[in-house]
Amino acid sequence: MSELINLVGLARDELAAEMAAIGEKPFRAKQLWHWIYNRGVTDFAAMTTLAGPLRERLAERYVVQRPRVAREQTSADGTRKWLLAFADGNEAETVYIPEDDRGAVCLSSQVGCTLTCKFCHTGTQLLVRNLTASEIVGQFMAARDSYGEWPSSDDGGRLLSNIVLMGMGEPLFNYDNVAKALKIIMDGEGIAVSKRRITLSTSGVVPMIRRCGEELAVNLAISLHAVTDELRDRLMPINRKYPLTELMRSLRAYPTNNARRITFEYVMLKDVNDSLADARELIRLIDGIPAKFNLIPFNKWPGAEFDCSDRKVIERFSDELFNAGYSAPIRQPRGTDILAACGQLKSDSQRIRASLARERLAAGIVDEDHLPVPQSR
Repeated sequence: MSELINLVGLARDELAAEMAAIGEKPFRAKQLWHWIYNRGVTDFAAMTTLAGPLRERLAERYVVQRPRVAREQTSADGTRKWLLAFADGNEAETVYIPEDDRGAVCLSSQVGCTLTCKFCHTGTQLLVRNLTASEIVGQFMAARDSYGEWPSSDDGGRLLSNIVLMGMGEPLFNYDNVAKALKIIMDGEGIAVSKRRITLSTSGVVPMIRRCGEELAVNLAISLHAVTDELRDRLMPINRKYPLTELMRSLRAYPTNNARRITFEYVMLKDVNDSLADARELIRLIDGIPAKFNLIPFNKWPGAEFDCSDRKVIERFSDELFNAGYSAPIRQPRGTDILAACGQLKSDSQRIRASLARERLAAGIVDEDHLPVPQSR
């Protein structure tokens, strides 16, 4: 028997093609879309608008499947993190960050990351592969499962109200799958999250920024973290390929207005990028771009070479930006007790397995040749 096809992650035309392949009319695809993406149903038997024989045929050929939740952790501050396992055994992390009566789901776009930014824990896990559209959409659906947020609400009254592509990986290095997933998520007859509630964060993949603006027009966030090429080259190797001048030129062409400004993310590293001179150069650098800032206290992780700037230093930096007319809130670290904060995500299953294997080796249970190879450097 051939492998069952997962319908999660299929666009409307693909779903229609699958129905045509089994001799069904196009309206069946619309019905399935509603059950899968609006109602969140995974069992064909529960899709009661479909005839019984059709439901049986669908179950013989297809599945409606999310990634498997390998581990779920909830922080003392309410942040929730899922380690999600995919069909090939790879894993990625997804985080829900609550804010009063709403919150944002932080999605990953890759297993690991290719960027190796020096301050980011995720960057210590080398890239394994891109996530598929199914795996990206499936992360948000799994989060909704956890909070019981089906069917989709049309009144905006939901806890999982926003999406940020700020998890593991660089979204613009996996643009096709990310774009496909976001178009499914934004479809008004399904999951129905507005593009105004979606933010894509990039480290500055200049050639893809324009395409993202033209095709998706979601909110854009830039992981900046330095105001000179010399420092950014050291902190973020991608800057050597796309230096600040090119990056700023691409941002000035991105569709924005005063209501939809580009967010510049700036991690505060003690005695590295946190001086008032840095703040003033930052103001000069982004001149002419509708912008706001997100100042991120550095979240320490095991092996990190940096420390977080002192609180008073961060406040002075924020005041300098505010006095220049920019919004520059200091992000409140969330989920640090479960390593769910910004820059801390890492699918640590291989590290854990390696640790367990070494314990077994010390106890004389396994041979050293059979130790797993860790993904982190």
